Amino acid sequence: MKQDISKLLQKKRKNILEDWMNSQLADAGLREDLMSNDELREQSAELLDSLLKGITEKNLTDFNAEAFAPVYEILSGISISRARQGFSPRETGVFVFSLKDALLKTLVTELQNDQETLMQALVTINKLLDNLGIITFETFIKGREEVILRQTDEIAEISTPVIQVWDGILALPIIGTLDSARTQVVMENLLQHIVETGSTIAILDISGVPAVDSLVAQHIIKTVAATRLMGAECIISGIRPEIAQTVVHLGIDLSNIMTKATLANALKHAFSMLRLDVKRIQKEKEK
Repeated sequence: MKQDISKLLQKKRKNILEDWMNSQLADAGLREDLMSNDELREQSAELLDSLLKGITEKNLTDFNAEAFAPVYEILSGISISRARQGFSPRETGVFVFSLKDALLKTLVTELQNDQETLMQALVTINKLLDNLGIITFETFIKGREEVILRQTDEIAEISTPVIQVWDGILALPIIGTLDSARTQVVMENLLQHIVETGSTIAILDISGVPAVDSLVAQHIIKTVAATRLMGAECIISGIRPEIAQTVVHLGIDLSNIMTKATLANALKHAFSMLRLDVKRIQKEKEK
């Protein structure tokens, strides 16, 4: 090229930043509820300064150049942060591609009298910013996956509460489908509470489980077996008619497990196992 594009862009840093900010602030999808304009400007300036500092005439087409490492690091941090904050992929993409527009606008303005250099510069900057766009989406997806995994763990914890309903009696209502990972959480929570409370009876209520197949039944059997190894007896409640029919149809043997139709029936049976008698107190009639 006849002119050093890297030096040209560095010289026009202020104009590029202003054009970039104006483009972002004018976008209909601007999320001022997630990030203030001052924070957006600070973030944009940090990325632009790192990019302009790293590029040279020699490495403009070398995306693996060591000088770009700080740029990739900053961009990755921004993308993951935005994924955690709740930005959409489009909103995150606009952040990078509006920078491309600002850079290309500067090149067109400054090189309009040198068409050959302009064309080469446009192609080079396009490729460079497209590469930054790829990195943006890769790291954004990674950040979003981390959020989903964390939320899944939190939901699993919330949906498998262990409740001490009486001295020596625990109840664990299960809501949703049981899979291997969730069964592990159920067992760990239940066994931990058995140790902490010294309970001898655990009630697993599956009335919130939409369907029971052979895999779900195996998970339940494993949980019962683990409970027994801890010295506690397990009662399965919430056996609805359709679940009972499915279990029989699949030939699943639950004969060695105590089952009850409702949680109330299971609790009543647990009282009898502990030789407890719960009675209603009759109020004396007023004279």
